[in-house]
Amino acid sequence: MKGLFCRAGVSDAQPKFVIQEMTLPDVLGSHQVRVQVKACGLSPLDLKLLADVGIQRDLIPVGREVAGVVLQVGPKVKFFQPEDEVVGVLPLDSPCSGLCDVIDVDEHYLVQKPEKLSSVCVASALRDGLCAYTALHTHAHMAAGHTLLVVDGASSFGLMVTQLACYHGVKVLTTSHSPQNHTFLEQLRPSVGVQDPLLARVIPVYNGSSELLPLVLEETGGLGVDIVIDSGVHLLEEEESEDMKLHLHKHDIISALAVGGHWVTSHQDLQLDPPDCRLLHLKSASVSFLNPEVWTASSAQQGRYLHILKDIVEKMSTGVLRPQPEEAVSIYEATVAMETVQRRQKKKAVVQL
Repeated sequence: MKGLFCRAGVSDAQPKFVIQEMTLPDVLGSHQVRVQVKACGLSPLDLKLLADVGIQRDLIPVGREVAGVVLQVGPKVKFFQPEDEVVGVLPLDSPCSGLCDVIDVDEHYLVQKPEKLSSVCVASALRDGLCAYTALHTHAHMAAGHTLLVVDGASSFGLMVTQLACYHGVKVLTTSHSPQNHTFLEQLRPSVGVQDPLLARVIPVYNGSSELLPLVLEETGGLGVDIVIDSGVHLLEEEESEDMKLHLHKHDIISALAVGGHWVTSHQDLQLDPPDCRLLHLKSASVSFLNPEVWTASSAQQGRYLHILKDIVEKMSTGVLRPQPEEAVSIYEATVAMETVQRRQKKKAVVQL
């Protein structure tokens, strides 16, 4: 049985992705489930995070968002039976690559997959759904009547945030990073119920962000938004790379916040200068860091994590959350697809087994 693994590069060299043979033990652990994988999502590997939590291996398994069918269960497994369809995220220290035909995983990392939800769809969108749920519920404490600014609402993550927030009665504003994205966001409608636009305002920033703050204040009666969720931050004025130009500057984000607002950032190395901190202090606003791995890195809230996963897949199956369709690639293209994802030339990929 073969799986995809990462051989981390020496110094600044790019990591290499290789196909390796692996075998499963003859006997399952007490709470383990043997799953035949149907689809696996590929996301960039955070090698620095793995080192920080003490996971250092010559070969690191690749592919952790999996969907499949239960083949066999351990003697103490309570929640699953053979032939159950399941979905989940493998833990950071999992010895198995999600791209293996068959894997062993603890039952506490899996939930039932609704029958009408495709394996490819849920494997490609599960991570974005988990991040959206964590940002809105865990960090921002979203409630009906709040206003939310989503940076890059046309991205797969931004789309999940937008749909989840609208479902809970939040007024959503978003930025668009190209004319095509702007048109797509303007045409967003819910799949059920009243077909009003999902978004209160789409703010174009592909020609600069100078109009952002006036338009946010116009939409909120001069008060600012209760929540901002970014997909990256522009820290320095002299940063001129194309990617950085599309991110909002940290000062624009803080200025757009209302009193008591929450800023949820995906930027690992955020640096706030004293004037930024002073403005946050005056607004009594807060900053939270969105780490999508925190649920599987710590078992302190395992029950809550499983509740979130179950709610995400149920909302996908009923059409509340409609992820952007991701074209699946074959196992033979997995190495090339993962290299593209790791170089950030593509945000994610999904492999159908």
